[in-house]
Amino acid sequence: MNTQKIFQNPMKLTSRMLQVLGLCLMVTFVSCQKDPEYTVEPAGDLKLSVSSADIMLEQKFDAQTALKVQWTTGSNDGNGASISYELQLDKTGNNFAGPLTFDMGKAVYEKSFTVAEMNQLLTDSFGITSGDSISLDVRIIATIHSNPETTKITDVAALNLVSYKPVSSTLYLIGSASPNGWSAENALALTPKEGSPTIFEYRGALGAGEFKFITTLGQYLPSYNKGTDETKLFLRILDSDADDKFTLAEGAVYKIVVDLLELTISTTKLDVPAYSELYMVGSATPNGWDIGSAFQLVQDADNPFIFRYMGVMAAGEFKFPVNRNSDWGQDMFMRATDSTMYLHHGGDADDNKWTIESRGFYTLTLNLSDLTIDIHREELYMVGSATPIGWDIVNAVQLTADVTDGCMFIFEGPMVEGEFKFPVNRRSDWGQDMYMRTSDTEMYRHKGGESDDNKWTITTAGNYRIVANIETLAISIQQQ
Repeated sequence: MNTQKIFQNPMKLTSRMLQVLGLCLMVTFVSCQKDPEYTVEPAGDLKLSVSSADIMLEQKFDAQTALKVQWTTGSNDGNGASISYELQLDKTGNNFAGPLTFDMGKAVYEKSFTVAEMNQLLTDSFGITSGDSISLDVRIIATIHSNPETTKITDVAALNLVSYKPVSSTLYLIGSASPNGWSAENALALTPKEGSPTIFEYRGALGAGEFKFITTLGQYLPSYNKGTDETKLFLRILDSDADDKFTLAEGAVYKIVVDLLELTISTTKLDVPAYSELYMVGSATPNGWDIGSAFQLVQDADNPFIFRYMGVMAAGEFKFPVNRNSDWGQDMFMRATDSTMYLHHGGDADDNKWTIESRGFYTLTLNLSDLTIDIHREELYMVGSATPIGWDIVNAVQLTADVTDGCMFIFEGPMVEGEFKFPVNRRSDWGQDMYMRTSDTEMYRHKGGESDDNKWTITTAGNYRIVANIETLAISIQQQ
């Protein structure tokens, strides 16, 4: 090797040498590193634990956890095989001769039972009488899926449990205070409280009278009756047991809360109308005397005591039942005077009705808070630059109702070039309903306060005959 040539350029040589030296050092460092040892911590023995050994089951805690069983993974002895688990329950002393087994699968290490599940399991699977106690053993069996398969079993955990006798999951109200009376087949259902299925609630109209509760439709026993006072319940099992009832002094909407575990009841009168639905029947109404199809009134969105009907009525009679029951035994609102009403009690003999003298378009407004009724037959007026009075709505031109059909209105007289439309009254605020133009031969009912403003136009002055039908929404405009 020619060392003299190598050292002719010391700076360049030194750089190259450094590169070679660095590479050598790196290789030396890497080659001299010792691989770290990777060790697997061995799994422990298969073990079992329970959340509680002594368990008193109570129905009011049905949705809560009564028992949680947990276990460790256990070991596959380092062979890499998967492990599946079974949970077994059996009566103490039976040595798991006929256990109740739950296949838990793989990678699952706990199982929980709610109070309701555990109570059902005790009565259905272990045959104990509701309310009795029992001792159970629990264990876990792990199956190691090696070849051949092997099993490992935990130590046994002992459980002591006391079951309960569940109260009814359904409850119904019957009595003279109920709209459906004493009928066990048609009793009013109460609603279980969410999260507390032993507490039942009812909210609705009840009349003055008596009531009690049954647990099964069509069966009068067992029943929950009045206990020592109006806030206590008594479970009546036999016909010979006391049959005391709860009483209501007046008809109203009530909220009733019944707790079957605590055997308590609360009854609260609510400041809302006694009925959330109201119907109309009679020869004057759209569906006549067919109470099964009685015409339903509209409840006011802002004032629930107000009910309305708006539409055509024929000459005839009418009254207001509170439901569509075909037996005609329900409460009804009947005529006291032309402008007042009273609540007729189902089954009573009174039968006082209102009378419509002639066919027309009517608005009926019932107020259950003061028992008043307003019966208004609609009239039709005309305003606009084409009419004799212009836009002076207070003096709007009144159309004449047809003698036979009060839904048909007629105007005959002079019109000038301009526009017109039909308000239903002469209020000066312009906020009333009106009939407006859909086309030259059709119209629609504009709702007071809305922004639409579609009018008809007269292009030639002269005498006109205008016929507007507020039932069919047809209009005829003829120059004479």
